[in-house]
Amino acid sequence: MKKYCVLLICINVLCALVLTFQAYAGTGIWDTASGGTLPPSDSEYEEGGSSQDEVYLPDENEKRRVAITFDDGPNASWTPKLLEGLKDRGVKASFFVIGEKAQANPNIIKQMYEEGHIIGNHTYSHVQLTRLSKEAVNEEITKTSKVIQEITGQDPLYVRPPFGSWDEEYENSIPMIPVMWTVDTLDWKSKNVDSIVNRALKGTKDNSIILLHDNYGTSVEGAFRIIDELQKKGYEFVTVEELLLE
Repeated sequence: MKKYCVLLICINVLCALVLTFQAYAGTGIWDTASGGTLPPSDSEYEEGGSSQDEVYLPDENEKRRVAITFDDGPNASWTPKLLEGLKDRGVKASFFVIGEKAQANPNIIKQMYEEGHIIGNHTYSHVQLTRLSKEAVNEEITKTSKVIQEITGQDPLYVRPPFGSWDEEYENSIPMIPVMWTVDTLDWKSKNVDSIVNRALKGTKDNSIILLHDNYGTSVEGAFRIIDELQKKGYEFVTVEELLLE
């Protein structure tokens, strides 16, 4: 019985050595000093000169994703022009609207919704939430969500607090997802198209969220230039929902 077990062990070891030899021979990893071959060069992979499986090489033009967002609207003068330009460029944006402005411009909100943009909550009167009582915070957000729901038939899922001022405790009573930004163009401050564009292009990388406002002509013009330049660089514009949930 002992001899039989020893024989099985020897057979298993021999099989393992054979399989190891075949694996190294198959990948080309073998020392030339012992009669084997070296691994194929990168150029062989690239030119298809090797019989091995192709290695994935990153494509410089591979799509990178970015979300462009607009706060403080809708604006009766500039938001329609912005929507027209976005449509011409095939871009879906994310709008965080002020409740009282949405209530005054329901047709613009309806157009945003029908054209596939995300409509988020930016409070009813653009207040700093952390300076309010919990009851006042809930009222600011609930009132805005109701306005949006009455126009679109859909409750907004996303909220962007003015000034980025947010307390995680709000999430216990407000069933919404807070959305901030990673690239601040400071468009409201400079009102200069070149400055707006330069800040955006300098700060944007894959999965960036760009912050703009749709109540300034310079911001709308800057947004079009930002989109055009980033699309040339291979960026794909998506909504914040696509960035956050996929």
